[in-house]
Amino acid sequence: MTDASTLPGQPRGGVHSGPATPRAVNVLAPNASAMTLDGTNTWILSEPESELAVVVDPGPLDEGHLRNVIDTAEKSGKRVALTLLTHGHPDHAEGAARFAELTRTKVRALDPALRLGDEGLAAGNVVDVGGLELRVVPTPGHTADSLCFHLPADQAVLTGDTILGRGTTVVAHPDGRLGDYLDSLRRLRSLTVDDGVHTVLPGHGPVLEDAQGAVEFYLAHRAHRLAQVETAVENGYRTPQEVVEHVYADVDRSLWPAAELSVRAQLDYLTEHGLI
Repeated sequence: MTDASTLPGQPRGGVHSGPATPRAVNVLAPNASAMTLDGTNTWILSEPESELAVVVDPGPLDEGHLRNVIDTAEKSGKRVALTLLTHGHPDHAEGAARFAELTRTKVRALDPALRLGDEGLAAGNVVDVGGLELRVVPTPGHTADSLCFHLPADQAVLTGDTILGRGTTVVAHPDGRLGDYLDSLRRLRSLTVDDGVHTVLPGHGPVLEDAQGAVEFYLAHRAHRLAQVETAVENGYRTPQEVVEHVYADVDRSLWPAAELSVRAQLDYLTEHGLI
């Protein structure tokens, strides 16, 4: 059996609902799949002594899950006061409008189309609810509207799909762009170096204890894949599908459509930089 401490980011055991840090509780959505891993992690955040909570990524439009999130908060003496979104993919955001209706909260997101209320989210914003401080970190790349949330009091960062608890994420071309994604990973690395962040609370998969190790692994993985794609093109593999079949031959074929999105983003990046 592989020791979790030797895996990228040092994952913390399995994925389950429950407390992850003094201020973060996970409620796992019942939408497990090859793309969502064990399911979407819906995060309830609050100061220990506060009666107010923030929910990040209510998840899919699943009535049972949404009510379970509310019940989990209420059982710990919390009332959901605000809903935040890391990005607009349905497994994170589809249930947001219904969740806002159930909790009578506003929804804040980078994309105006996802907001309910007048306030959005932007780089440099600080969300303060019941004494809980969340700093908004722009991390485009997986999607154009991707955000992370820095939770300084727990030396943690909520990463949505920018960094997963297991495996690697997709650069969802054409909305996602590889250059943006690499910049976002470097921005997260600076949080680990300059701001003491050591815990990753991902949108899918287990909590990671070594945030810097996870970021370094992602950067190395992207550099490796990019070199593979560049070599494949030089060897005559021209279309995205041909590149996927060659470079991702060791990956489950059910994931090839998602891999093709990343390949398209990689091909765009190589073209833009005059490398192919």
